[in-house]
Amino acid sequence: MANALSIDQASAEISALKQQLSEYDYHYYVLDAPLVSDNEYDGVYRALIALESAYPELVSPDSPSQRVGGSASSAFDSVQHRQAMLSLNNAFADHELIAFDKRITETLDNSQVEYAVEPKFDGLAITLTYEYGLFVQGATRGDGYTGENVTHNLRTIRAIPMRLKSDKPPALLEVRGEVLMLKRDFERLNQTQEKLGSKLFANPRNAAAGSLRQLDPRITATRPLHFFAYGLGETMGAPSIQSHSQAMQYLADLLFPVSDLRDVKHGVSGLLEYYKSIGEQRSSLPFDIDGVVYKVNAFDQQNTLGFVSRAPRWAIAHKFPAEEATTIVEDITVQVGRTGAITPVARLKPVFVGGVTVTNATLHNEDELRRKDIYIGDTVVVRRAGDVIPEVVASMLEKRPPHARPFAMPSTCPECGSHIERAQDEAVARCTGGLFCPAQRKQAITHFASRRAMDIEGLGEKLVDQLVEANLVHKLDDI
Repeated sequence: MANALSIDQASAEISALKQQLSEYDYHYYVLDAPLVSDNEYDGVYRALIALESAYPELVSPDSPSQRVGGSASSAFDSVQHRQAMLSLNNAFADHELIAFDKRITETLDNSQVEYAVEPKFDGLAITLTYEYGLFVQGATRGDGYTGENVTHNLRTIRAIPMRLKSDKPPALLEVRGEVLMLKRDFERLNQTQEKLGSKLFANPRNAAAGSLRQLDPRITATRPLHFFAYGLGETMGAPSIQSHSQAMQYLADLLFPVSDLRDVKHGVSGLLEYYKSIGEQRSSLPFDIDGVVYKVNAFDQQNTLGFVSRAPRWAIAHKFPAEEATTIVEDITVQVGRTGAITPVARLKPVFVGGVTVTNATLHNEDELRRKDIYIGDTVVVRRAGDVIPEVVASMLEKRPPHARPFAMPSTCPECGSHIERAQDEAVARCTGGLFCPAQRKQAITHFASRRAMDIEGLGEKLVDQLVEANLVHKLDDI
């Protein structure tokens, strides 16, 4: 019986079970090479639960039993990053990459710079904080300087170690990485959603982001999230590491999941060779990527190059070309923006492009609509790259059906009935209703409450919609 053991015996047994389960998790979730069957794993887990129930004083934060726990929160706390989590500049064409390498080589006075190269995961960037080997906090990137505390949700991801496998763990270790959902797990999740009659997720990235930002960690625990480490943040007491490639090996030695596709290349020719190779493998990879990342490998060279604005000078993301697909324009309507701008929008037959199912695409303005000669009923080419709003690129005139018809811009606002005017020197038509127009009012209030403006916590789009629809807010002074 569990409670027949002495405290020392129970502590030793619990420690052995924790180590055994951690090893099983690493082989299953990181190496994708299970050591035991699900039933055998469950048997070991139940033994740990039984001992911890009999000796609650021996339950520790790094126990596998503590991965799921706690009640739902009303909101996430803010976390200020020790080191900023800056975004990367992008290269969409070879000449932009050549210019990047030229700037690097000229600044460093080195014609053959060594670059660490790796796939660019299409997920959600996070940072993990370990103190003396114990996982104590995890946060989203947010605006790069302040993120959301999602520690309880990250604990549910079994690929993330609860305690570092190290005899001498550093006093502080920040690990940067990406939370994502593997393609196969995404398909299974949507099959489950469909059986339950629940809304399907558009793509693995949206599924991962939505799952990680659940206020109830028990919901996150049911979602098959994965994690890949791609770098270090602030450290104290860690071994001396001189390069990004060394940092990645250090993380792998600590049993963090890292990409097997990472490599080291020299010069533009090596970078382009890697880009082509990863692009050819893209469709067969178990996870979504939207490009590759090049980083100057040596940390002393990174320090020399420094940063510009909100991005490092020593790294760049080489994005894959925008994806395109063809579909049918079922209707054209207009949207009213914050400043009253009237934007024509194509309502499309659903089409999967750029990792999402697209049903709407912007037509920008009336001149652009006429220039592209887009009719309701046309077959069109739709393009989407990354998080860019989908757009209609062109109409396939040879496929235009006899019933296709042109779109006429309205003369009055569909939201408030006010007159629509277009200034002579502007491409955009505008609703003249101002804050009388509910669409303009909603967006003006949402913008006013946003982080970039007054940063009013809790006043999001849903609440703004309710306030305006209930006629409780007519102008910004009413907030």
